[in-house]
Amino acid sequence: MKGLLIILALLLQQAASAQQQHTFGYGDEHFLLDGKPFQMISGEIHYPRVPQEAWRQRMKMAKAMGLNTIGTYVFWNVHEPQKGTYDFKANHDIAAFVKIAQEEGLWVILRPSPYVCAEWEFGGYPYWLQNEKGLKVRSTEAKYLAAYRSYINQVGKQLAPYLVTRGGNILMVQIENEYGSYGADKEYLRINEEMFRQAGFDCLLYTCDPAKDVAKGYLPGFLPAVNGLDNPEKVKSMVRQYHDGKGPFYVAEWYPAWFDWWGEKHHTVSASYYANKLDTLLGGGISINMYMFHGGSTRGFMNGANCYDTSFYEPQTSSYDYDAPLDEAGNATPKFNLFREAIAKHLPAGHTLPAVPAAKPTIVIPDIQLTRSSSLFSILPAPKSSPDPLTFEALRQPYGFVLYRTKVQGGKQGVLSIKELRDYGIVFINGERAGVLDRRFKQDSLEVTLPKGLVTIDILVENLGRINFGPNLLKNEKGITSQVTFAGTKLSGWQMFPLPFDDVNKLPKGTTAKGEAPAVKRAVFNITTPGDTYLDMSAWGKGCVWINGHHLGRYWSVGPQQSLYVPVEWLKKGANEVVVLELLKPDQQVLKSRSTPILDVLNPQ
Repeated sequence: MKGLLIILALLLQQAASAQQQHTFGYGDEHFLLDGKPFQMISGEIHYPRVPQEAWRQRMKMAKAMGLNTIGTYVFWNVHEPQKGTYDFKANHDIAAFVKIAQEEGLWVILRPSPYVCAEWEFGGYPYWLQNEKGLKVRSTEAKYLAAYRSYINQVGKQLAPYLVTRGGNILMVQIENEYGSYGADKEYLRINEEMFRQAGFDCLLYTCDPAKDVAKGYLPGFLPAVNGLDNPEKVKSMVRQYHDGKGPFYVAEWYPAWFDWWGEKHHTVSASYYANKLDTLLGGGISINMYMFHGGSTRGFMNGANCYDTSFYEPQTSSYDYDAPLDEAGNATPKFNLFREAIAKHLPAGHTLPAVPAAKPTIVIPDIQLTRSSSLFSILPAPKSSPDPLTFEALRQPYGFVLYRTKVQGGKQGVLSIKELRDYGIVFINGERAGVLDRRFKQDSLEVTLPKGLVTIDILVENLGRINFGPNLLKNEKGITSQVTFAGTKLSGWQMFPLPFDDVNKLPKGTTAKGEAPAVKRAVFNITTPGDTYLDMSAWGKGCVWINGHHLGRYWSVGPQQSLYVPVEWLKKGANEVVVLELLKPDQQVLKSRSTPILDVLNPQ
């Protein structure tokens, strides 16, 4: 009898599982979910840009605006930070992100291309690929394909169980990412398909490209999603041209906003204008994925940079607010409300939208006095020595800073020149600041006077973010990537001090900061009731902030971003610790907070 009960229980479990199975496919005009037309209304959220504890709240907001699907990239450099070392835990637990979406009644569009762009460091590629001699990203080169295959297999282990073909909520999977803007090798795209299939992605695969690049980037037989269009007839014409005259019609990146970079104004677009565009697209039967629905913040030195040619370099800000419908803290904006109204017009009969959750409370923390201050020069690790300067890559250091040091005989004046500085350098002569060099302005040299005797030259170099888009992806080494000369003579005999700042809790105690040396400042502050807040960094110079060990991002007085968002999830009742790395104004010691961000203030450079 007991055996019969067990068998009956298993049969009931299998029946329940079968009831949860769904089918997803293509019709001539529409996506088909369980055989019925389905209009995908998706919004992009990137799990590393949002605290894991806040994922569910952001998804509830997505449902309240009318989204039925969440889109996300999968970030290679997050999951394989060093070759062969994988990380799918905590804020990198992409499977948990997908599962929460399913629990909240949301489908998922997965974009696990090894290349993501996304205003993300190296476009998502791990820095160590550059140490593989001869490796060429986005190509059929053997070392790249081997590294790619290993990675995508690990992603498949995490996510294949959540495919709609296996009872999950992942409807489709994108291969590559806007490849037509980079190349046109169909063999490479076919290899992508083969690797995805072997990794377990036995579902619908698709490509996405800007309209002008679809011909180069689509893979015959796949749905060619189009990015950036907001005219329904143009979308349909483009898709039909490359999909046997049929649909469905999908704008994989519909842009109702834009991102920011240091030294340029904060980007905003008209909410009402794009609400009308959204209404038109949905009314025309087009499925969309808005990029971004919620941007969040790019922390842990993971911002990318634009550099289409050698004439400019534009590192992106830590705030990825994006002027999105959901702001950096996860609250509804006027754009959210207008988009919600537009979506409500196109809901299936009998469907209504859930109420919009109330805005999250904010707090203002009393001024924090950072009285504990250590000179950066007093907490240097053991150096690595070389006749010539070594890059970050040669030092096996992904991000952060490296201090380069050499000694020369002084008593002379001349030009100190750093060839191919990447990206920001502060020069010190015997510990005194001599000047700042900034790749954004092609600043790579300065006139210096060396005092008599043996002189120590220090150059603190910051990686401001590897290029994430365009033809220069393979020119992404960081640090001093060539040579340093003084008065025309090459300098040799270098010590390199790695300063990745990947765990501020492990920093040694140093001597009190003095002069113009960069400083690491600490303080403990108390909170009675935690809430979201913003640190006002407008009086500071340049650096980074950590709260309770969590990296909040970079700040830089040039703007437009002048604040750092502090998520309530990273604060606690009682004592909290803040750490500030200040590069340019070490005398600052008061940290203020506010209830709103400052994202639109530029200062003279």
